Amino acid sequence: MKHIKNIICLLFVSLVFSSIQANETLVSSNEELELAIKKAKAGDVIVLASKVWTDATIKFYANGEAGNPIVLKAQEAGKVILSGNSRIIISGSYLTVDGLHFNNGTSLNKPVITLKRNNDEITKYCRVTNCAITNYNPPSRSDKYNWVEVWGKNNRIDHNSFYGKTNQGPVLVVLLKGNEENNNNNHRIDNNYFGFRPALGSNGGETIRVGTSHVSMQSSRTIIEENLFEHCNGEVEIISNKTCDNIIRNNLFIESEGVLTLRHGNRCLVEGNVFFGNNKPHTGGIRVINEGHIIQNNLMIGLKGDGFRAPLVIMNGVPNGPANRYNQVKDVMIQNNTFINCSSLELCEGSDQERSATPINTTLANNLFYSSLPVDLFTISDDISGISFSGNKVQGAIEVDQNGFDKVNFEWENLEMYPIPSLSSDSILQANKTTRPLRTDLTGVIRTKVRAGAIVPGNKKMPVALSIKPGVTWQLDKPKASDKNNTSQKYKEVKVEPGENTLVKAVKRAQDYTVLKLQAGEYTLTRGMQISSNLIIEGAGMNDTKISISDNLEKAPGYIFKINEGYTFQLKSLELDASKEKAVRYAVISQNTPTSKSYNFKMDNVYVHGFEDKGSSVFKAYKGTFADTIQITNSRIEKTVRGLNLGYEKDDIGKYNAEVINIKNTIFKDVEEFAVNYYRGGNDESTLGGQLNIDHCVFYNVYNDEKGRALRTNGIVTVNISNSIFAQSPYSKYSAILKGANNKVENSVVFNSGELKTSSKAKSNNIKITNPKWEDTKSFHLKSNSELKSAATDGKDIGVIY
Repeated sequence: MKHIKNIICLLFVSLVFSSIQANETLVSSNEELELAIKKAKAGDVIVLASKVWTDATIKFYANGEAGNPIVLKAQEAGKVILSGNSRIIISGSYLTVDGLHFNNGTSLNKPVITLKRNNDEITKYCRVTNCAITNYNPPSRSDKYNWVEVWGKNNRIDHNSFYGKTNQGPVLVVLLKGNEENNNNNHRIDNNYFGFRPALGSNGGETIRVGTSHVSMQSSRTIIEENLFEHCNGEVEIISNKTCDNIIRNNLFIESEGVLTLRHGNRCLVEGNVFFGNNKPHTGGIRVINEGHIIQNNLMIGLKGDGFRAPLVIMNGVPNGPANRYNQVKDVMIQNNTFINCSSLELCEGSDQERSATPINTTLANNLFYSSLPVDLFTISDDISGISFSGNKVQGAIEVDQNGFDKVNFEWENLEMYPIPSLSSDSILQANKTTRPLRTDLTGVIRTKVRAGAIVPGNKKMPVALSIKPGVTWQLDKPKASDKNNTSQKYKEVKVEPGENTLVKAVKRAQDYTVLKLQAGEYTLTRGMQISSNLIIEGAGMNDTKISISDNLEKAPGYIFKINEGYTFQLKSLELDASKEKAVRYAVISQNTPTSKSYNFKMDNVYVHGFEDKGSSVFKAYKGTFADTIQITNSRIEKTVRGLNLGYEKDDIGKYNAEVINIKNTIFKDVEEFAVNYYRGGNDESTLGGQLNIDHCVFYNVYNDEKGRALRTNGIVTVNISNSIFAQSPYSKYSAILKGANNKVENSVVFNSGELKTSSKAKSNNIKITNPKWEDTKSFHLKSNSELKSAATDGKDIGVIY
């Protein structure tokens, strides 16, 4: 007994001595910081002074002890701003970084935070907490670097906030190289806020990636839990799992346009996650590849994605494929998940000549499905005999013709954030045990009976994913998802009188969110205008307000408007006239250098004409730029060489220049070449692949050449053409060539013009070969006896609407 007392006494003295020896050092310069790190020992605290640290490379190389780490923290959390080219390298053991904010800088193609010094020294038991990285991007979205690189073993990334990444590379990546002597990382990534990440338009836009295809058969044992993913739209894979034996649980996904993807690696557990799509397009759930996974107790509500972005995707694999392709789905258990008002699930998705290995030994059991709107439960692309179905319950307007699904009827109870099956539904949802029985439901309540769905009937306990408090503890402005037309912002009106360069001066002076109200009259220009704010230029009408090039200059500018990255620009109710002797080549262009941020352009009730110089176009997007949305409505484009030119991403690696192009109720007349050139080369399945929507348009004398096409949509994944007329281009063989299952033309007319050709599963419906019978070819009004009157899918006239 006396011996034990002596040991306790010695331990107490040791702890007191350690606490006395530990130092807290305030540093305010790079030199002081370097010296403090060099002298640091277990228990020491290094405090960075509250200020902006510019171009600081922090080399936090030290070793603490278990229970006695060395801490590098902000004097006041969130008040230490690291900008310019600042970054931090963490190497050693038992180190903590706390309270730093990396903001509005760039790390010169290196990770902003990395837990690695070299391949020989393993970073262990280190922690990054209560830090933020926001808008830390290079000038070009093609410049590749990760924000956080987690190497080593037993490290934790928690309670941090990340948003605004626009360049290539994941927000956070777990990497295994250098850990070959023991594969298990045992990292924990928890309670972080992953905020708005805009669509990248190419591969490399993941929010989290664990591993790579080359190490995908190694065990990482990383836990990703209790994080919030909100508006993470970078690419199809929000979380990209590429190693074995990881756990992804109790995370919350809100309106994120992608899926949790088990891309490579085996034996992962995905449970307790909640997905709220709020009926937004492209919002998805879980995509399954490889083998041995368990997917259970997940809740999906209002997910409306399809294809690779569906609520649940079970992929086809590549037989004997290389490591970076798709392994066959095998020995996967998908049980006790709940899907409410979601789009169709995808089975054997990606089936083609290469991906021909269908899922085997896969179970879909005891899941619960409800939909208030008609929907097919599955889209099936190949043989599903290797998937067994049992104990699944279906309610509402869902169509399913498959054994293992019971149509049921029971009451739901609406809680504050989601509905649950009422207690009275208990016997109705009775199911049978699977080979891997579940102990608890989504909320952690013990399952005393086997019931379908993620939540025990009548259980009102809140799921862990809905009670988390992720992100930093200090005040940080919450990011907003892109408002493509800035509809939520209040614009200030400024009147501009006609005259020479009055508009040029007004644009230069315009503050953010301004409407420049142009009067009736002519606005002449001697130079082009750069749009560097969210701006609307609105005239008195396309026949009343004219913008043109001045006669008082020797050489015309190259463009009228240039939209700089990050802004939304709108033109309304005016005329753009380039028909004067001094020819301007472009009405509107993007930046002419690669950009990091996207932009938006909208044109309504605008008459554009006279862009007839060689190579001219109404709109031009340069290589390396990206628009969220380009929208043209109620407009007239004529006597130009080209219409919209988005054809400069010619590297054929899947990149393209705009996510969505919408053109409605618009006339293209006497256009020497194409009306739209929208190009995507290569085959990158991580993106949406572009979308062109054309409705109620007229294409008259457009690209009247044997090889000419009014619409060039090479590689664009989604094309919708409806209620439109292609006329008076007799030498053109094809007005458009549509390829792919998401390309469709319907209820349209061809008259004395090239064919609307479809192939490779593209759809064509109700295409008329007939004379439209216009009153004239200026207004394109239909005569009263035209068969196109009131014949559109919306009950209006085919062609333009007045």
